[in-house]
Amino acid sequence: MAKIDLKDTRNIGIMAHIDAGKTTTTERILYYTGKTHKIGEVHDGAATMDWMVQEQERGVTITAAATTCFWKYPGGAADGKEYRFQIIDTPGHVDFTAEVERSLRVLDGTVAVFDAVAGVQPQSETVWRQAERYGVPRIAFINKYDRVGADFFHAIQTMRDRLDAKAVAAQIPMGAEDNFWGIVDLVTMTAWDFKADDKGMTYPEPMDAIPAEFVEDAELYHQELLEAAADCDDELMEKVLMEEEVTVEELKAAIRKGVIACQINPVFVGSAYKNKGVQELLDAVVDYMPSPVDIPAIKGTNPETGEDEERPADPKAPFSSLAFKIMTDPYVGKLTYLRVYSGALDAGSYVLNATKDKKERIGRLLQMHSNQRVDIDAVSAGDIVAVVGLKDTSTGDTLCAENAPIILESMEFADPVIDIAVEPKTKAEQDKMAIALQKLAEEDPTFRVSTNHETGQTIIAGMGELHLEIIVDRLLREFKVEANVGKPQVSYRERPGHEVMSAEGKFVRQSGGRGQYGHAVINMYPQEPGAGYEFVNKIVGGVVPKEYIPSIDKGIQEALNSGVLAGYPVEDVKVELIDGSYHDVDSSEAAFKVAGSMAIKDALRKSNPVILEPVMAVEVETPEEYTGFVMGDIPSRRGLIQGQEQRGSAVVIEAKVPLGNMFGYATDLRSGTQGRAVYTMQFDSYEPVPKSVQDEIISKAGGNA
Repeated sequence: MAKIDLKDTRNIGIMAHIDAGKTTTTERILYYTGKTHKIGEVHDGAATMDWMVQEQERGVTITAAATTCFWKYPGGAADGKEYRFQIIDTPGHVDFTAEVERSLRVLDGTVAVFDAVAGVQPQSETVWRQAERYGVPRIAFINKYDRVGADFFHAIQTMRDRLDAKAVAAQIPMGAEDNFWGIVDLVTMTAWDFKADDKGMTYPEPMDAIPAEFVEDAELYHQELLEAAADCDDELMEKVLMEEEVTVEELKAAIRKGVIACQINPVFVGSAYKNKGVQELLDAVVDYMPSPVDIPAIKGTNPETGEDEERPADPKAPFSSLAFKIMTDPYVGKLTYLRVYSGALDAGSYVLNATKDKKERIGRLLQMHSNQRVDIDAVSAGDIVAVVGLKDTSTGDTLCAENAPIILESMEFADPVIDIAVEPKTKAEQDKMAIALQKLAEEDPTFRVSTNHETGQTIIAGMGELHLEIIVDRLLREFKVEANVGKPQVSYRERPGHEVMSAEGKFVRQSGGRGQYGHAVINMYPQEPGAGYEFVNKIVGGVVPKEYIPSIDKGIQEALNSGVLAGYPVEDVKVELIDGSYHDVDSSEAAFKVAGSMAIKDALRKSNPVILEPVMAVEVETPEEYTGFVMGDIPSRRGLIQGQEQRGSAVVIEAKVPLGNMFGYATDLRSGTQGRAVYTMQFDSYEPVPKSVQDEIISKAGGNA
């Protein structure tokens, strides 16, 4: 296969709310680019990108599958110019935002898919904000335009209102719902007819002219597009002001410039399921999405000098890449997905993991199509590949040339909010389960495994019930581990109520032979939520020898894993070590570790600590007649209603509800609204619990201890 020029490569993601038709859109793209010869349908459980058993059963996408395909521009014409697309299909369910987060980090642009009836939904907002944070250029595809109630301009308006998007129509639909039969391209001012009944395999023919009833609208929205594009390009602005003729090429160039600078979001329309509008969307990806060359050089830090450096998207520059996903593959073992930013690399060569300062050997290089793989000999700037043979690399690590070290900006993931206990059914399963959980934790940074020292149980924590359900399912099916699974529990936290000065921990033990002696005095301050733990050494004059100070710090950190009220982790604390004493013979690192732990426990007890619970942002969409039920039910769950709005014929209610009161909500909502209301929730913040709830949590914890 001929090597495709870097400027003809597009690394794009497909992102959306659950059920907006994202995977179906990706399936059509694979079909049109010749990757699959049969269209896979999500509702048949045969979608190519949904390759995990759990995805095919539930009809939702869980992992970001990466695929390379080729598109002949324009319109897939046999004699067209070939472009390479590397596509990542991301999950739309809020429990899997880590997957979205890491794929956005390594993409150059993304297609946001919206439902033509609902417009912007809660998860679309989350994903859009994540893309905003990484400065990822976006174009939008209003999908499912064949559905009853589809409204193109309402969908665009919701993008402007709820996402603050610079959304502007690049096409307008002709007809709607069952009668959606074509589109007008506002850039070229041509109309396209979808009536040919060949699964949309051939590119629709342009009509001789825009049908009379659409001319007025087309001119109005063409003008709007022209003005929005002119805002991104001074030369075009001058032409528009002088009322000079603007060519199609000039308009396309200005829109492209605006998209890459995140100043404009052109909106396209279609119905992926009915094969309408997808080829035009592929042309739009070529026209408006950046190639690796169009985006700014990736920035990083030189670990040796601490200086900022950058790497251009150039195969001749030193090699640099980011590991953005780890997967366990039943045939080849651990697969590490890399986005290559600069330089080139051959299979079998050595690289430096700059994050961990370790040398790694690249075994095989694989190009992935969903979960099928093709061996390749080399990779270069702009590629997304999977590597076999990396031992020490985890998500977010930088791999680079040994002679040109650089650490690229990593990724941040949210902490899990819900946990369950898992116990192997037999002793023999214990090791098997430990290995399986370790592999799953390597793959997923928002999934944590820990051991409850008091009960000896293994605790797994994740982002929601669906997240943990799928992990448990994989444990049983993929890794064949027989385990009993407990009920989901809320991950509470503890926090000191106020600062405490001069809290003390003194550990003295004399029992024949050498004794133990450690003594530490600390100040403790609560910090802002999310600030984490901070340790400051303020010892002067050697009252505690230098070599014992790390042990005090370690003792404090270990003690913070289990608070004094109910044994939950304590977060956001700053500790100053201000005084202490030691004994020439009896002092040891172990003794000072115990002293540190005693000091922080003393401080916590004196600080009137509080228990914090995760509070979720909940959005319920319900038919009007059930509004009363929903509005009455939320306060009974200690929820606060934040507001409500009309969306089409439905009412949308926004609320903040403690996670502990949301278990089983899906079932209650279903029965209270005859299955017609839907809800989504995502983590919002940790908040102190009321006194009565705190007492209940403490007595439960006491009952278990």
